[in-house]
Amino acid sequence: MSKRIGIIVGSLRESSFNQMIANSIPELVDSAEYEYISIANLPLYNADLDHEEGPDPVKHYREAIEKTDGILIVSPEYNSGIPGVLKNALDWASTPTKTAVLIHKPAGVIGATPGAKGTILSQQQIRQTLDATLSYVMPAQKMYISQIMDKIDSDTRKLTDDTTRKYLQRYVQSFLQWINQVQRLNE
Repeated sequence: MSKRIGIIVGSLRESSFNQMIANSIPELVDSAEYEYISIANLPLYNADLDHEEGPDPVKHYREAIEKTDGILIVSPEYNSGIPGVLKNALDWASTPTKTAVLIHKPAGVIGATPGAKGTILSQQQIRQTLDATLSYVMPAQKMYISQIMDKIDSDTRKLTDDTTRKYLQRYVQSFLQWINQVQRLNE
């Protein structure tokens, strides 16, 4: 049975490089089903609003994550860290504490940037947040895409660099294997 992967993009920008990377995933690994989980309409986290199922956008967001076998987060780095909109989304997915949708959820982290260092600092913070939510973050393998401007076609909004495409394909295939390992841990 094919795995259902949720893809969360940590940027709201219309021409987001990370959205371009996310859009490349289904064509590179077609053995899974993919669902893009939007974080655009989530309100700022406020514990006063976080009762029962939460506001409608939060309820739908949590339900979307719940229905997946694992989530891939594809995110830029802003000011040497996690984008605020993504941190907000992870905070909403981390409650209620004992039944949060991220508990024991397999997760992978990918990031692209025009800079030379990839999204190293952002990914460290994303991983730290996911660890705190009791998610199972794929260990060891990292997916940093630097100098993204040289690896995409801005007209077609596609990832065109063959080396990066192969690297991304291997990462997603490894993530599918990680989901299988996590499922055995949860039995």
